[in-house]
Amino acid sequence: MKIDRMIGILSILLQQERVTAPYLAEKFEVSRRTINRDIETLCMAGIPLVTEPGQNGGVSIMDGYKIDRTLLSTSDMQAILAGLRSLDSVSGTKRYAQLMEKLSAGASNLLTGDTHILIDLSSWYKASLSPKIELIHDAILSSRKISFTYFAPTGQSQRKVEPYDLIFQWASWYVWCWCEKREDFRLFKLGRMIDLQKKEPFEKRAVPLPDLSPEQVCPSLYQIKASIHPKFKWRLIEEYGPESFTVQPDGMLLFSFGFVDKMSIVCWIASFGDGAELLEPAEFRKDVLLFAEGICKKYL
Repeated sequence: MKIDRMIGILSILLQQERVTAPYLAEKFEVSRRTINRDIETLCMAGIPLVTEPGQNGGVSIMDGYKIDRTLLSTSDMQAILAGLRSLDSVSGTKRYAQLMEKLSAGASNLLTGDTHILIDLSSWYKASLSPKIELIHDAILSSRKISFTYFAPTGQSQRKVEPYDLIFQWASWYVWCWCEKREDFRLFKLGRMIDLQKKEPFEKRAVPLPDLSPEQVCPSLYQIKASIHPKFKWRLIEEYGPESFTVQPDGMLLFSFGFVDKMSIVCWIASFGDGAELLEPAEFRKDVLLFAEGICKKYL
Protein backbone atom coordinates (compact mmCIF):
# COMPACT_ATOMS: atom_id res chain seq x y z
CA MET A 1 0.00 0.00 0.00
CA LYS A 2 1.19 3.54 -0.73
CA ILE A 3 0.97 4.77 2.87
CA ASP A 4 3.02 1.78 4.10
CA ARG A 5 5.65 2.48 1.44
CA MET A 6 5.93 6.17 2.31
CA ILE A 7 6.26 5.40 6.01
CA GLY A 8 8.99 2.95 5.09
CA ILE A 9 10.81 5.57 2.97
CA LEU A 10 10.66 8.11 5.77
CA SER A 11 11.91 5.53 8.27
CA ILE A 12 14.90 4.74 6.07
CA LEU A 13 15.74 8.45 5.64
CA LEU A 14 15.59 8.93 9.40
CA GLN A 15 18.20 6.21 9.82
CA GLN A 16 20.46 6.93 6.83
CA GLU A 17 21.89 10.24 5.66
CA ARG A 18 21.24 9.62 1.97
CA VAL A 19 19.83 6.84 -0.20
CA THR A 20 19.30 6.51 -3.94
CA ALA A 21 15.99 6.19 -5.74
CA PRO A 22 17.06 2.85 -7.34
CA TYR A 23 17.79 1.51 -3.83
CA LEU A 24 14.31 2.51 -2.64
CA ALA A 25 12.70 1.09 -5.77
CA GLU A 26 14.40 -2.26 -5.21
CA LYS A 27 13.65 -2.22 -1.48
CA PHE A 28 9.92 -1.71 -1.98
CA GLU A 29 9.66 -3.63 -5.25
CA VAL A 30 8.23 -0.77 -7.29
CA SER A 31 9.41 1.35 -10.21
CA ARG A 32 11.72 4.35 -9.86
CA ARG A 33 8.89 6.53 -11.17
CA THR A 34 6.68 5.36 -8.30
CA ILE A 35 9.42 6.26 -5.78
CA ASN A 36 9.71 9.73 -7.33
CA ARG A 37 5.96 10.24 -6.93
CA ASP A 38 6.18 9.09 -3.30
CA ILE A 39 8.97 11.60 -2.65
CA GLU A 40 6.85 14.38 -4.18
CA THR A 41 3.94 13.35 -1.95
CA LEU A 42 6.16 13.45 1.16
CA CYS A 43 7.37 16.93 0.18
CA MET A 44 3.76 18.10 -0.24
CA ALA A 45 3.06 16.72 3.25
CA GLY A 46 5.70 19.07 4.68
CA ILE A 47 8.76 16.80 4.81
CA PRO A 48 11.58 18.72 3.04
CA LEU A 49 13.35 16.05 1.00
CA VAL A 50 16.29 16.95 -1.24
CA THR A 51 17.27 15.03 -4.40
CA GLU A 52 20.87 15.48 -5.55
CA PRO A 53 22.11 14.14 -8.91
CA GLY A 54 25.52 12.64 -9.56
CA GLN A 55 27.61 9.72 -8.39
CA ASN A 56 27.33 10.67 -4.70
CA GLY A 57 23.80 11.99 -5.00
CA GLY A 58 20.55 10.60 -3.71
CA VAL A 59 17.57 11.48 -1.56
CA SER A 60 18.00 12.99 1.89
CA ILE A 61 16.21 15.14 4.44
CA MET A 62 17.14 18.83 4.19
CA ASP A 63 19.97 19.89 6.53
CA GLY A 64 18.75 21.86 9.50
CA TYR A 65 15.28 20.36 9.44
CA LYS A 66 14.59 19.15 12.94
CA ILE A 67 13.39 15.57 13.01
CA ASP A 68 14.08 13.39 15.99
CA ARG A 69 15.89 10.40 14.60
CA THR A 70 14.93 8.47 17.71
CA LEU A 71 11.27 8.90 16.84
CA LEU A 72 10.87 5.19 17.53
CA SER A 73 13.17 3.71 20.14
CA THR A 74 14.33 0.11 20.16
CA SER A 75 11.68 -0.81 22.71
CA ASP A 76 9.05 0.99 20.63
CA MET A 77 9.98 -0.97 17.53
CA GLN A 78 10.01 -4.25 19.46
CA ALA A 79 6.54 -3.53 20.84
CA ILE A 80 5.28 -2.78 17.32
CA LEU A 81 6.83 -6.01 16.08
CA ALA A 82 5.08 -8.00 18.81
CA GLY A 83 1.78 -6.51 17.68
CA LEU A 84 2.48 -7.22 14.01
CA ARG A 85 3.43 -10.81 14.81
CA SER A 86 0.11 -11.18 16.60
CA LEU A 87 -1.70 -10.16 13.40
CA ASP A 88 0.29 -12.76 11.46
CA SER A 89 -1.03 -15.36 13.90
CA VAL A 90 -4.53 -14.93 12.46
CA SER A 91 -3.75 -14.00 8.86
CA GLY A 92 -1.78 -17.17 8.18
CA THR A 93 0.84 -15.09 6.34
CA LYS A 94 4.05 -13.18 7.11
CA ARG A 95 2.61 -9.95 5.67
CA TYR A 96 2.93 -7.85 8.82
CA ALA A 97 6.37 -9.11 9.76
CA GLN A 98 7.52 -8.21 6.25
CA LEU A 99 6.10 -4.72 6.73
CA MET A 100 8.10 -4.44 9.95
CA GLU A 101 11.25 -5.37 8.07
CA LYS A 102 10.66 -2.40 5.76
CA LEU A 103 9.94 -0.04 8.64
CA SER A 104 13.07 -1.12 10.49
CA ALA A 105 15.40 -0.99 7.49
CA GLY A 106 18.94 -0.31 8.61
CA ALA A 107 18.18 -1.56 12.11
CA SER A 108 17.59 -5.25 11.50
CA ASN A 109 18.84 -6.11 14.99
CA LEU A 110 15.45 -4.97 16.24
CA LEU A 111 13.79 -7.88 14.49
CA THR A 112 15.73 -10.42 16.52
CA GLY A 113 15.68 -8.45 19.75
CA ASP A 114 12.93 -8.84 22.31
CA THR A 115 11.01 -12.03 21.55
CA HIS A 116 9.74 -12.49 25.09
CA ILE A 117 6.29 -11.09 24.33
CA LEU A 118 4.40 -13.63 22.27
CA ILE A 119 0.84 -12.80 21.25
CA ASP A 120 -1.33 -15.31 19.42
CA LEU A 121 -4.71 -13.90 18.36
CA SER A 122 -5.79 -17.08 16.61
CA SER A 123 -8.14 -19.67 18.08
CA TRP A 124 -8.67 -23.41 18.16
CA TYR A 125 -10.45 -22.87 14.85
CA LYS A 126 -7.61 -21.01 13.10
CA ALA A 127 -8.02 -23.02 9.89
CA SER A 128 -11.54 -21.63 9.41
CA LEU A 129 -11.01 -18.27 11.12
CA SER A 130 -8.11 -16.94 9.01
CA PRO A 131 -9.97 -17.12 5.67
CA LYS A 132 -12.92 -15.27 7.24
CA ILE A 133 -10.66 -12.47 8.49
CA GLU A 134 -8.96 -12.17 5.11
CA LEU A 135 -12.26 -12.10 3.21
CA ILE A 136 -13.86 -9.54 5.52
CA HIS A 137 -10.73 -7.37 5.57
CA ASP A 138 -10.66 -7.34 1.77
CA ALA A 139 -14.39 -6.51 1.69
CA ILE A 140 -13.80 -3.57 4.05
CA LEU A 141 -10.96 -2.20 1.92
CA SER A 142 -12.92 -2.62 -1.33
CA SER A 143 -16.26 -1.40 0.16
CA ARG A 144 -18.16 -4.55 -0.70
CA LYS A 145 -21.06 -6.02 1.23
CA ILE A 146 -20.82 -9.50 2.72
CA SER A 147 -23.49 -12.12 3.34
CA PHE A 148 -23.45 -15.05 5.74
CA THR A 149 -25.54 -17.47 7.74
CA TYR A 150 -25.42 -16.53 11.41
CA PHE A 151 -26.01 -18.75 14.43
CA ALA A 152 -26.98 -17.02 17.68
CA PRO A 153 -28.68 -18.12 20.92
CA THR A 154 -31.92 -16.73 19.47
CA GLY A 155 -31.64 -18.91 16.36
CA GLN A 156 -30.30 -19.06 12.79
CA SER A 157 -30.61 -16.17 10.33
CA GLN A 158 -29.39 -14.93 6.95
CA ARG A 159 -27.59 -11.59 7.03
CA LYS A 160 -26.21 -9.10 4.51
CA VAL A 161 -24.10 -6.30 5.96
CA GLU A 162 -21.78 -3.42 5.13
CA PRO A 163 -18.51 -4.25 6.97
CA TYR A 164 -16.48 -1.42 8.50
CA ASP A 165 -14.16 -2.77 11.19
CA LEU A 166 -12.66 -6.04 12.41
CA ILE A 167 -12.45 -6.13 16.20
CA PHE A 168 -10.67 -8.52 18.56
CA GLN A 169 -12.45 -8.37 21.92
CA TRP A 170 -13.30 -10.80 24.74
CA ALA A 171 -10.90 -13.38 23.25
CA SER A 172 -12.91 -13.52 19.99
CA TRP A 173 -13.09 -11.79 16.58
CA TYR A 174 -16.05 -9.64 15.55
CA VAL A 175 -17.06 -7.47 12.59
CA TRP A 176 -18.66 -4.06 13.19
CA CYS A 177 -21.09 -3.42 10.38
CA TRP A 178 -24.38 -1.97 9.14
CA CYS A 179 -26.97 -4.77 9.10
CA GLU A 180 -29.61 -4.52 6.36
CA LYS A 181 -32.02 -6.71 8.32
CA ARG A 182 -31.90 -4.60 11.50
CA GLU A 183 -31.23 -1.31 9.69
CA ASP A 184 -28.67 -0.44 12.31
CA PHE A 185 -25.05 -1.05 13.28
CA ARG A 186 -24.38 -4.46 14.77
CA LEU A 187 -21.50 -6.56 16.07
CA PHE A 188 -21.29 -10.12 14.69
CA LYS A 189 -19.01 -12.87 15.99
CA LEU A 190 -16.91 -14.47 13.24
CA GLY A 191 -17.01 -17.87 14.91
CA ARG A 192 -20.79 -18.00 14.42
CA MET A 193 -20.66 -17.31 10.68
CA ILE A 194 -20.78 -19.82 7.82
CA ASP A 195 -21.28 -19.47 4.04
CA LEU A 196 -19.44 -16.13 4.07
CA GLN A 197 -19.43 -14.40 0.67
CA LYS A 198 -18.51 -11.01 -0.79
CA LYS A 199 -21.34 -9.20 -2.54
CA GLU A 200 -21.96 -5.95 -4.41
CA PRO A 201 -20.18 -2.64 -3.65
CA PHE A 202 -21.72 -0.10 -1.27
CA GLU A 203 -21.36 3.59 -0.53
CA LYS A 204 -19.77 4.09 2.88
CA ARG A 205 -21.84 5.89 5.51
CA ALA A 206 -20.81 7.75 8.65
CA VAL A 207 -19.75 5.09 11.14
CA PRO A 208 -20.00 5.55 14.92
CA LEU A 209 -17.42 3.84 17.08
CA PRO A 210 -18.87 0.76 18.76
CA ASP A 211 -19.42 0.94 22.50
CA LEU A 212 -17.60 -2.18 23.66
CA SER A 213 -18.03 -1.58 27.37
CA PRO A 214 -19.30 -4.61 29.32
CA GLU A 215 -22.26 -2.53 30.50
CA GLN A 216 -23.36 -1.96 26.90
CA VAL A 217 -22.58 -5.34 25.37
CA CYS A 218 -23.59 -7.52 28.33
CA PRO A 219 -25.85 -5.42 30.57
CA SER A 220 -26.37 -6.94 34.02
CA LEU A 221 -30.11 -7.50 34.24
CA TYR A 222 -29.91 -9.96 37.12
CA GLN A 223 -27.64 -9.78 40.16
CA ILE A 224 -26.99 -13.20 41.59
CA LYS A 225 -25.47 -14.61 44.75
CA ALA A 226 -24.20 -18.16 44.91
CA SER A 227 -22.26 -20.36 47.30
CA ILE A 228 -19.34 -21.97 45.47
CA HIS A 229 -17.09 -24.78 46.71
CA PRO A 230 -13.49 -23.59 47.30
CA LYS A 231 -12.13 -26.11 44.79
CA PHE A 232 -13.56 -23.82 42.11
CA LYS A 233 -11.77 -20.69 43.34
CA TRP A 234 -9.44 -20.83 40.31
CA ARG A 235 -12.42 -20.62 37.98
CA LEU A 236 -13.97 -17.60 39.69
CA ILE A 237 -10.62 -15.79 39.63
CA GLU A 238 -10.06 -16.60 35.95
CA GLU A 239 -13.57 -15.73 34.75
CA TYR A 240 -14.62 -12.86 37.04
CA GLY A 241 -11.63 -11.79 39.13
CA PRO A 242 -10.81 -12.12 42.84
CA GLU A 243 -13.18 -9.27 43.73
CA SER A 244 -16.20 -11.35 42.63
CA PHE A 245 -16.33 -13.42 45.82
CA THR A 246 -15.59 -13.44 49.54
CA VAL A 247 -14.41 -16.40 51.59
CA GLN A 248 -16.93 -17.42 54.25
CA PRO A 249 -16.09 -18.77 57.74
CA ASP A 250 -16.82 -22.34 56.58
CA GLY A 251 -14.46 -21.92 53.59
CA MET A 252 -17.22 -21.63 50.97
CA LEU A 253 -17.03 -18.78 48.45
CA LEU A 254 -19.88 -16.26 48.37
CA PHE A 255 -20.04 -15.19 44.73
CA SER A 256 -21.82 -12.03 43.54
CA PHE A 257 -22.08 -10.89 39.94
CA GLY A 258 -24.43 -9.62 37.23
CA PHE A 259 -25.78 -11.78 34.40
CA VAL A 260 -27.61 -10.98 31.17
CA ASP A 261 -30.44 -13.53 31.27
CA LYS A 262 -31.95 -16.31 33.35
CA MET A 263 -30.78 -19.19 31.16
CA SER A 264 -27.18 -18.01 31.46
CA ILE A 265 -27.52 -18.14 35.24
CA VAL A 266 -29.09 -21.62 35.25
CA CYS A 267 -26.49 -23.09 32.87
CA TRP A 268 -23.61 -21.45 34.75
CA ILE A 269 -24.72 -22.81 38.12
CA ALA A 270 -25.31 -26.27 36.62
CA SER A 271 -21.79 -26.29 35.15
CA PHE A 272 -20.41 -26.64 38.71
CA GLY A 273 -22.35 -29.84 39.34
CA ASP A 274 -22.90 -30.19 43.08
CA GLY A 275 -20.18 -27.60 43.75
CA ALA A 276 -22.48 -24.56 43.62
CA GLU A 277 -25.80 -23.44 45.07
CA LEU A 278 -27.79 -20.48 43.77
CA LEU A 279 -28.92 -18.26 46.66
CA GLU A 280 -30.39 -15.25 44.85
CA PRO A 281 -32.65 -14.61 42.99
CA ALA A 282 -34.56 -17.19 45.01
CA GLU A 283 -37.21 -17.58 42.28
CA PHE A 284 -34.55 -19.01 39.92
CA ARG A 285 -33.76 -21.93 42.23
CA LYS A 286 -36.71 -23.87 40.83
CA ASP A 287 -35.40 -23.31 37.29
CA VAL A 288 -32.06 -24.85 38.29
CA LEU A 289 -33.91 -27.83 39.76
CA LEU A 290 -35.99 -28.36 36.60
CA PHE A 291 -32.86 -28.07 34.48
CA ALA A 292 -31.09 -30.72 36.57
CA GLU A 293 -34.14 -33.03 36.52
CA GLY A 294 -34.28 -32.76 32.75
CA ILE A 295 -30.66 -33.93 32.52
CA CYS A 296 -31.30 -36.78 34.96
CA LYS A 297 -34.16 -38.09 32.81
CA LYS A 298 -31.75 -38.47 29.90
CA TYR A 299 -29.61 -40.92 31.88
CA LEU A 300 -32.20 -42.91 33.88
